[in-house]
Amino acid sequence: MKETVQQYIQRINGYAEGKRPLVVQAATAKKLERLIKGKSTAKLRKRPAPDKWSVSEILAHLADAETVGSFRMRLILGAPGTPIAAFDQDAWVTSGHYEKRDPRKSLEVFRALREANLALLKSLTPEQWKHYGMHAERGQESIEHSVRMFAGHDINHLQQIEKILAGK
Repeated sequence: MKETVQQYIQRINGYAEGKRPLVVQAATAKKLERLIKGKSTAKLRKRPAPDKWSVSEILAHLADAETVGSFRMRLILGAPGTPIAAFDQDAWVTSGHYEKRDPRKSLEVFRALREANLALLKSLTPEQWKHYGMHAERGQESIEHSVRMFAGHDINHLQQIEKILAGK
C-alpha cells in the first residue's frame, strides 16, 4: 500500500528527529563516498529486486532531488509564497535513464549542489528560514521545513544503500 503524503512527511521527518539537519546534510556526501568506495559500477547498478532502485539509481535520484531542492529554495527566497511543482520520482528514473548513469558522477553532482545549497542556507537570516512556497501535493513548506525533510531524505537513502550493499 502506497503511503499518503502525510505519512511520507512523518516518515521522512522521523529519520531526522533529534538531529541537526544542516549537520546531517553536510555529512551525507562523504558517507555516500565511503559506502561506494571500492564497489564496482556493475555492483552499484544491480537492483536488489525488480521493483527496487539500485545504489546507482539512488545516487542519481539524490543528485536530481538536490537539483530540485536548489531550485525550490531559490524560488521561495525570491518570491515567498510561490507555487512549487511536485515531480514523479519514478518517472524521472525511467525518463532520466538512471540505470545508465555513472554512480560516481551522480555523487559528484550531488556533492557540488549540496555544498552550494549549504553555503546559501548558512547565509540566510532568521526571517528567510520562515519563507515558504506552496507545494502542489504537500501544501505550505518553509525553507526550515524543507531542510529537515532533506536531512530525513538523506538518512532514508543512506540506510537503503547500506542495506543493498549488505545484501539485505
